[in-house]
Amino acid sequence: MAGPYPFKLMEDTRNLVKLGEWSEEIYNDFNNIRDGRLTEEEFRAKYVANQAILCLDMTGFTEAAIRYGELFSLMRIYDVQKVCGPVFKKFNAKLTRAFADDLTGIFDSAHSALDASLEIHKRIRIFNESDLASAHPAECCIGIGYGNVFAIGPNLAMGDEMNRASKLGEDTARAYEILITENTYAEVKNRQDCIFSEQNKDDLPFPFYSVTPVTG
Repeated sequence: MAGPYPFKLMEDTRNLVKLGEWSEEIYNDFNNIRDGRLTEEEFRAKYVANQAILCLDMTGFTEAAIRYGELFSLMRIYDVQKVCGPVFKKFNAKLTRAFADDLTGIFDSAHSALDASLEIHKRIRIFNESDLASAHPAECCIGIGYGNVFAIGPNLAMGDEMNRASKLGEDTARAYEILITENTYAEVKNRQDCIFSEQNKDDLPFPFYSVTPVTG
């Protein structure tokens, strides 16, 4: 049977802001929802935006730190960021955020996110074959989501499509793979420069597609 919670809660929004997740305005709006002063529809009207989300993860971060040293693994991240930064800029990412060995880019369109992903894989491959690369360079895995998300939080994208893109990019995709959600596929499926293949994984609760660039 439910009973009273016996511990103190952090309810002061000025302290909650220090956690680095949301602004004080958003915390206040959460309180307003709970107290009935703001409806879900009003909250959605205020914060929902249509976005494309590119979630990139780098291969072998933990293994590189163990086998070659912590600084070596950090230098691999540094190299990938130097390669990817100009690509995000070229394809007009509205926001780019790095965290550990992840990179997140927010775009206005699914096509821009896919174009950026294709270019990232191309440039990483070329960089890794150049004399600038380390002996054990990182490769990239990418997931893309598209649709309505809450434009809040550090990445200005929280919700189902962000969750799916993160799962695909960080946990499912392998080196040089691009995996996209159903919503993304619906937007880009008529492109002639890519082949789209539906995928099935028992441990994922949603369908997704792999993207292979057309060569030749």
